[in-house]
This record gives sequence, C-alpha cells and structure tokens, in this order.
Amino acid sequence: MTDHKVRQRHGIQVMEPPDSVQNAPILDEKKTIGHTKKYTKKRIVSNSALAILTLLSFITRFWKIDHPHQVVYYLKRTYYFDVHPPLAKLMLAGIGWFLGYDGHFEFDNIGDDYITNDVPYIGLRSLPAALGALLVPLTYMIMIESGYPVITAILAAGLVLFDNALICQTRLILLDSMLVFFMLCTFYCYIRFYKYRLREFSNEWWFWMIASGVALGLTLSVKLVGLFTVLTIGIAVIVDLWNLLDIKRGLTMDHFKKHFYARAIGLIIVPIFVYLFWFYLHFAILNTSGPGDSFMSPAFQETLQGNVMSLESLEIRFNDTITLKHKSTSVFLHSHPQRYPLRYNDGRISSQGQQVTGYKFEDANNYWLIKPAKIFMDPSRPEDDFVKHGDYILLEHINTETHLLTHDVASPLMPTNQEFTTMPKDDDSRYNETVFQVLIDDGDSDTKWKTKSSYIRLIHFDTKVALWTHDKLLPEWAFKQQEINGNKNNVEKSNIWIADQIVGKNEPPKRHLPFFAKFFELQRLMLSHNSGLTKPHPYSSTPVNWPFLVRGISFWTNNNDREQIYLLGNPFTWWISVGAMAVLVGVLSADLISRRRAIHPISEPVRNRLLNSGLFFFMAWFIHYAPFYLMGRSLFLHHYLPALICSYMVAAVVFNFMFVDSVNYPISVTGPRKAPRIVAKAVVRDITVITCTILLAISACVFYYFSPLTYGTPGIEPEGIRSRMWLDSWDLHFQPKRHDA
Repeated sequence: MTDHKVRQRHGIQVMEPPDSVQNAPILDEKKTIGHTKKYTKKRIVSNSALAILTLLSFITRFWKIDHPHQVVYYLKRTYYFDVHPPLAKLMLAGIGWFLGYDGHFEFDNIGDDYITNDVPYIGLRSLPAALGALLVPLTYMIMIESGYPVITAILAAGLVLFDNALICQTRLILLDSMLVFFMLCTFYCYIRFYKYRLREFSNEWWFWMIASGVALGLTLSVKLVGLFTVLTIGIAVIVDLWNLLDIKRGLTMDHFKKHFYARAIGLIIVPIFVYLFWFYLHFAILNTSGPGDSFMSPAFQETLQGNVMSLESLEIRFNDTITLKHKSTSVFLHSHPQRYPLRYNDGRISSQGQQVTGYKFEDANNYWLIKPAKIFMDPSRPEDDFVKHGDYILLEHINTETHLLTHDVASPLMPTNQEFTTMPKDDDSRYNETVFQVLIDDGDSDTKWKTKSSYIRLIHFDTKVALWTHDKLLPEWAFKQQEINGNKNNVEKSNIWIADQIVGKNEPPKRHLPFFAKFFELQRLMLSHNSGLTKPHPYSSTPVNWPFLVRGISFWTNNNDREQIYLLGNPFTWWISVGAMAVLVGVLSADLISRRRAIHPISEPVRNRLLNSGLFFFMAWFIHYAPFYLMGRSLFLHHYLPALICSYMVAAVVFNFMFVDSVNYPISVTGPRKAPRIVAKAVVRDITVITCTILLAISACVFYYFSPLTYGTPGIEPEGIRSRMWLDSWDLHFQPKRHDA
C-alpha cells in the first residue's frame, strides 16, 4: 500500500485516498509536523487578516462619531407606536439606561442640538456603530466558513469595509446596523450548521441549528423585512430536506422525519419564541400612557397606566345617562328645544321637528338616557343590565324629555341623508323610528359597552342608517352647530361614536388584556401602517435605481460651513458588484447549456461551490431586493443595504472563480463513517493577490474621496461638490450655481 497520491484532475490538485481507508498508512513524523506547521501558518495569516480588518472597520465607523452633535421613548416607559418590531429600540434604550439617560429628549427635528439638551448621543451612536463595524469580520468569517481562501474573504470584507453607505447608515442612531448584523449572524450560523450535516444530531449540529433559529428571530425582531432572511433560510432548508429525501441517500422515512422535526423546532419554533419574547418585554416595559395610545384599540389603551380609558372607562347599563361624542370630529350629540325651519334656502321642506345637532362643548343638553327597547329585550334580563353589542335601545334627551328619532326626510345640508329629530317620550305612535341598535367595533354578543373605550355605531332599526355627522356647520337658525344626519353607508369608519361619560359615575375597575390579544393587534397595525407610508418624500427612490446608486438621501446640512451628510454608497464597489452578479448568472447559464451537450467546462468541486455558496448569496440578494418592487409605500436607498452585502459576497465568489485555481474541498466536518473523498486545495497565484490589492486600493480611494459626505466633515467648496457629482441625479447640497451662457 502506498501513501496518498496527488495529481492533476480537471485542472485541480486532487489527493486520491488509498484503496482501503482501514489500511491507510500512518504518516511519518516529519510529514505530520510539516502539515501541522503549514496549517498553523495559514491560521495565523487568517487571524491576522481578520484582526486588521476588524480594527479598520471600527476606525472607519467611529471616526468623528461625535460629529454632528445635532439630530428613544423606552426610558420614559410611555407607550409609543412604531411600524417596526421592538428589539432595536430596546437595545438603544438599554444603552441609554446604562448611560443614565432618562429619555427627556424627543428627537423631533433635524438640527436640534444634543449637547444643549444633555443627550449622551455618542454613547447611543456607539451601539449601531459597533454592530456596523462587526459586519466586516462577519462577512470575512462567512466567506472562510464557506470554503474560500483568505484572499477571497479579504476582498468580500474589504468591499464592506470601504462602503460609504454602510458606514453612514450604521454610525447614526438608526436601526439598519442591527438588522444587517443579525442577518449576517443568521447566515454564519446556518453555514456552520450545514457543515455539520455529516454529524447529524451531534451536539455541534444542534447548537448551530438552534443558533441559526435564534439569529433568525433576532433579525425579524428588528424590522419586518427580516422576513426576507427567514425566506432565504427557509428555501435553503427546503432544498436540504429535498436532498435528504432522495432514496439514494439511504435514509428511511422515520430518519427523514427526525430531520424534518428537528429543523421545525430549531428554525421555526425557536425564532417564533424569540420574536414573541421581545414583544412581551415591550409590553411589560411600556405600561404607561404615551403618544402612541391613539393608534391602539380602546381595550388596549385601558391596560396603560394613566390612560384616560383606564382612568375613566366604565361599563354602561340600561337607564344610565351618558354623553355621546363623535370620534372623528369630537362633537357631542346635542339637542335643544329650537326646531328646524319649515323651508330651507334651497326650497326643500323640513319636518319642523326639534333640532338635533353636534356641539363641541360640554352642556346639559348633551345628556341622553339609555332605555331598553322592550319589544326586543329578553324578559329574563334585569332592567339595569349592562348594554351589550347588538342590543336595541332608545335614547331619551333629558332636558326636553323626547326620544331621538330619524325618518325618511332629507337632512338640512345633505339631501341624500336622513334628518334626525326627536319626539315626545310618551308618544309611541312612531316607536320603531326611535329604536337604534348598538354595534361595538370588534364586539360579540358578550361585549359590554364602555365609556371612553368602546367604539360604537348606532344603526337605526327602521331604515338601517347610521348616526353620523360631518364638519359642515348649520346656519344661524341652529347657532352654527354641526349637522347630525343618517348615513346610508352604515359601515363607514366615520360613523364611530364614543360614550364620553356616564353622568354621576367615575370609578372604573382595573382592566387586563391577554398578551396574544395585544400582540396580534400590534402586528395588524404594524403591517397596516407600514403599507400606508405612501406620502411622497423628496429623497424617496425606486428599487430599480438602487443597485446602480442613482440617488442618495440627504440626512443633515450645515449651511454655515457647507457641511452635509448624504447617504451615498461607494460607486466603485456598488457597480462592480452588479457586474459580478451578471457574470455569475452568465457562467452558471453557460455551464447549464454546455452540460446539455455532455461538455463539462467547470470541474465538479468548483461547480458545487458556485451552486452551494455563490447561488445562496445570489438568492439572498434577490430575496432581500426583489420584494420591494411589490410594495406601494415610500422607499429609500437604505432599504437596499441588506441586499448590498449579499451582492458583495457574490462579487467575492466571482473573483474567486476568475482568479483562484480550484477551491478548498471538501469543507464539511467529517462524519463518523470516513468514506474516501476527493480532496482539492485552492491555489492562490500572484495575479490573484495583485488583482485583489488593486480592487481594494481603488475602493479605499473612492471611499476617501466621498468621505466628507459620509462623515459630514470637512465642508466642501462648490467646485468640490461639482467634481463629486458623478451622476446628475445625485442631489447634493451647495452645488455651484449654473449661469446661462
């Protein structure tokens, strides 16, 4: 038996195993020592490169982090509403709490001074800056774990290191550094998990899978676009399971089910629990009334300390006297003895009934007694029972002793809507016209009507119109009060009324809303408001422009010194990453077509690497980019940053394919059954190092050239601004004035 043989196969250095692994020779001591020294040298080189890249990353992110000293609610524990999940704000709040910041500053206006307002802004900026700095070593480690040589990993990390947009976005008090950091953590953990596939169900296998699930949950807990990372890993898992299902793998169905259930636990259930945990903490901390109350349902608001609904919300009973306020216009349902004129200005004739109007101020003429409509009332219910969703009632105006009524007579200002009036309470001749049904928003048959916290519609029994008002005022004969009429579209949101108070009662009980009721309400509102962010913005842009860096975003300006912070990527690195992705698609397409003709232009190890990692990074780019085309909300360049880092890794993969001979193969951790495998080693030539050095040198120079826009200092003269206007669409400030010829 001879030692392992090394020869060229398909342009690769291949180490062929001996005929029998069991009878393989023992390497002599000199060979073992030489191999160990070579491995140690490579490890030292790799660790040194990682350390240098990390140091440079922290320098570029923290350089002049105190500038500018001009423009988080958790520290005040007051409830606020945000379209994003709470993790990033909790992290910033934790830093603020550690620094002794009490949350007194509202961050309302760009240009407000941090120093004047005693805000520890450098400490608050340090968290996103630190996470932004860690993107560089994370990218490096992802490439190393994916089996690429040090030079390729250096290129990928270097592209991230010298990107102006990533530096600008991650050194301010913004959320994107957390999002991208956890996204890369997810990729790193999943790659480590996948490398242990030959040691299935081992401790390491479980650890990296659970870590992947935790990182997934953290990514989603920063922004809802973390769903794109979930989808990326989800597709990778589906492909993995599909391969395991292949009968050629030799797995029984019971064994396959173990793989399926393990991944369901680690990559579905674990992320869900992580995501839920941060909302549980969010609700536990934000237990006090704040500026976000009005976004939430009345039932939610009742659980917040100091909220008017928790302080004053009372359950309403029959025979209670209440005031009713219109939600949209904040007027009370009001009546007084004066009557409608016989004839309106347009010639139409009224009923000459008692006026019913909307009045903005508290007044005794706003008092209405709730009486059960006895013909609809269950005889077993007590007369002072709680009023519930679906109950039929009469409303008696206290001061005039009349019942509210609507009928088929046109209202004063809107001929298409019905007039509201009243009739004496002892006159039952038009009883059905005085009956109204109480419909509580999101209510069921057991939902009780409450003051302050229940949104209700009053639907007329006879004509099915809803009690409604609008902001047009009646003439002098109605004291310029607001018109009340019957809206035939009885499902409109503007039909909502609120019982403002029960006259003579003011001791509400304590309220509680289950966690999952709060959770699902907030998820629905986050999605709704996120999709509703359609208001035009001067610096919004469309996804088709992002990869080509057609437009940036102005963050801050200082007119006195011509300083500005303008979110703009490194044009060189952005544009070569687009080209690299086009090359990858072209190479894989050409290989696919060639193989249809039994031509194999790419060796199997290289092709497998392109498919497994190159295609994974390309898929991650596509999934984090393409869905934005389907969104109707306002979009900005910073939405592209997660996809951008994926494109940088694709660029490194293409570089490796073009300038590195072969790949390191295999890279998976060896399993207990040591079957012979072809071994390949990447060969880095001088041209590889030279090309990488040139690319990074150009990237560094372009980064430095645009750095005044990234750091906001120093100021640039108009001619300097003009020289940096590589595209006319970059709307930089302080451009030189153009004079007509």
